[in-house]
Amino acid sequence: MKTKFPELDFASVRFASLKDRPSKVSSDDFAKPLVPGGSFSAFTQGLPNILAAKDLRDAAGALAKAAQEGRTIMLAMGGHPIKVGLGPIISQLLKGGLISSVSGNGSVMVHDVEVALAGATSEDVAAGLGRGDFGLTRETGEIINAAIKKAAQTGQGLGRTLGESLVEIKAPHASVSVLAAAALAEKPATIHVAVGCDVYHIHPGCDGASLGAATMDDFKTFCRLVAGLGHGAFLNLGSAVTMPEVFLKALTLTRNLGFAVDNLTTVNMDFIKQYRPSVNVVERPTQESGRGYTFIGHHEIMFPLLMAMALEKLPSSVQ
Repeated sequence: MKTKFPELDFASVRFASLKDRPSKVSSDDFAKPLVPGGSFSAFTQGLPNILAAKDLRDAAGALAKAAQEGRTIMLAMGGHPIKVGLGPIISQLLKGGLISSVSGNGSVMVHDVEVALAGATSEDVAAGLGRGDFGLTRETGEIINAAIKKAAQTGQGLGRTLGESLVEIKAPHASVSVLAAAALAEKPATIHVAVGCDVYHIHPGCDGASLGAATMDDFKTFCRLVAGLGHGAFLNLGSAVTMPEVFLKALTLTRNLGFAVDNLTTVNMDFIKQYRPSVNVVERPTQESGRGYTFIGHHEIMFPLLMAMALEKLPSSVQ
């Protein structure tokens, strides 16, 4: 039976030399063998100069450069970094100067306060929800709602007020509190609350008017920080919605007012790739200048790794 598809002559195939063909990967960029007992710097320099390893090295270099030049480096986050034990590292970075400010959603207050008061946090939601007592820890709601009212009265902001409160009451574990560290280092700390999302909202002491005023003051502070972010860096650690949205609004406001917030380095770190951080942190803010990076993995591994790589590039006077 005759077919309309002719036989192909494989002998006529044209070939190119491997030596002449362009290749995306070179052995020059391969990893260097691990040396037991070697330095951290040797380990990071020995990573492949390919894909995420190259990006990690480039991002660390950009952070170090921004710090050496005295640029603003903002850290925004959700509550999970506190839960996985990164408070002491973030506190160190705030005190040392690599991080200029810290910002978070409302859950950051919950976990930071509980760690400061009890050295423990993260309740069993499923068990508590079944009994109807999830989120009803007395001390958590009392100290946060008291700070909310005080912040509204003084106008100094919620993050700063709560951090100062933890220091003033001599919270037993304040040494691992991010908000207390920010207060002691006199670094800006801002909290951006979505009403109804956090456990202290269901406590009878929560005052909506005070909450709105306090978190609005923090948004204004956040905008002032973004206004000075040119040639600096913005890191989003584990906030899938709130902080990327807050950052985008602050960025458009400050650019509208004439601030040249350009040549940014932006970094998003999370367990999985999310839409809003991808577009609001990595892509849109750097589309005209600067560069955005995405690193997917566990916070408790990826964040210390990036920060340690940046610190390795800095003189001790800047750390």
